[in-house]
Amino acid sequence: MGCCSGRCTLIFICTLQLVLALERQVFDFLGYQWAPILANFFHIIIVILGLFGTIQYRPRYIVVYTVWAALWVAWNVFIICFYLDVGGLSKDSDLLTFNISAHHSWWSEHGPGCVRREMPQAPGVRTTESHSYITVMGCLMEYQYIEVVHSGTQILVALLGFVYACYVVSAITEEEDSFDFIGGFDPFPLYHVNEKPSHLLLKPMYLST
Repeated sequence: MGCCSGRCTLIFICTLQLVLALERQVFDFLGYQWAPILANFFHIIIVILGLFGTIQYRPRYIVVYTVWAALWVAWNVFIICFYLDVGGLSKDSDLLTFNISAHHSWWSEHGPGCVRREMPQAPGVRTTESHSYITVMGCLMEYQYIEVVHSGTQILVALLGFVYACYVVSAITEEEDSFDFIGGFDPFPLYHVNEKPSHLLLKPMYLST
């Protein structure tokens, strides 16, 4: 019963992770954040693998998911540090776009309550970086905090998945060991045959006179 409830909970967690990952992937695509896009892609694949392993009782797949859950937590901690300018990181850098573009988080211009206005270019100044002349005002929450909330949610769900994945792997392994102990996988199971001695099967015959 415990293993069943643990599996059901892990299936729910993996499904929730898929929904959150797809939502995050959409906004990272809109912001051209190439590093998070790749990370989200691998995350979706591993979560699907873990979901399949949970449904099909494949502990090896669940172990892969467990390892990735720990890495996913570390990645989201890095994202939080990046947007909060911790450890020499800067949210204004192009690190998440591999320094091939100057795009930033989609939420920086489209957050809740944000009003986006394009400023006219100065006379005689020409540049292809049109977004440099865009001002954003009236945001109810700064975009870096929105990204931090996203990563914090990912960390919370990943930690829950890690704990339940460890529990499910342990439960499945114990069930397999107990099944082996009682000969569940014995290719030549021994059956007890209750046979009577042949001499008892011979009944004496009497001739009637």
